[in-house]
Amino acid sequence: MSIDFKEKYINPFTDYGFKRLFGEEPNKDLLLDFLNELLQSEQGHIKELTYLKSDRLGSSEEERKAIFDLYCENEKGEKFIVELQKTKQKFFKDRTVYYSSFPIRESARRGSDWDFELNAIYTVAILDFVFDEDKNQEDKYLYNVKLSDIETNKVFYDKLTFVYLEMPKFNKTIKELKTRFDKWMYIIRNLNKLDRIPDELREGIFERLFDIAEIAKFTPLEVRTYEDSLKTYRDLKNSIDTAREEGEIKGKIEGKIEGKIEIAKKLTKKGFNILEIVEITGLTREAIEKIKNEG
Repeated sequence: MSIDFKEKYINPFTDYGFKRLFGEEPNKDLLLDFLNELLQSEQGHIKELTYLKSDRLGSSEEERKAIFDLYCENEKGEKFIVELQKTKQKFFKDRTVYYSSFPIRESARRGSDWDFELNAIYTVAILDFVFDEDKNQEDKYLYNVKLSDIETNKVFYDKLTFVYLEMPKFNKTIKELKTRFDKWMYIIRNLNKLDRIPDELREGIFERLFDIAEIAKFTPLEVRTYEDSLKTYRDLKNSIDTAREEGEIKGKIEGKIEGKIEIAKKLTKKGFNILEIVEITGLTREAIEKIKNEG
């Protein structure tokens, strides 16, 4: 059954929407422009990006496989991991640190003459949620994280950078946009809610983005692929929202752990795998397996 699209443009928070805009070779200039605006104080100007294979295996069979949404390299050999995260996960920060370890290991050159010099690594996370510990900072949506000295706040090591964008906090109106980065944030946050290109966004790169994102210009195969991706996104959001609401109500009555168990039961019935449920609820793998077996 096909979806009756009410939106004119794709939702960038769907897997297909994100990859279409930022992960396809013909549209690489969009990602290049976005990263240049996001990282200009760090990078200066990125001239060229090369997409790399986005799945990475651990150094042994026992290690977890990492699959990045986007993985690319600039002309200086510096690596960029770009992740779109649609749902809140308890250990998401840990996950981004873990992901950054893969390009670090890839940088190690074989042979006895390697002096351990590394190229810079940037992990960019576009979040469709707000970290619990940050929710009281309503106006801060950009977090630029490096290894720093706690006492002096001076950057200790500048080649490992984590950038987190909490998109729900970005609430500027079209008239309040002052910088090109503001415009990028506005587009990512609101693209599927717009029915035309606002005059304030009539620049070459943004006009191209709107053209690429217009659903009416998709081929039948692209429409079907986007339909599947949009359905998955909506099901995921609805399942988690419902599970959280019901779990929170039950949790208030029976206690915090019971509330998490109720959420886990709902997600289990919806077909979420154990790792996803662990990350969403914070329960242990053993607890989730017990819930699955009892269900």
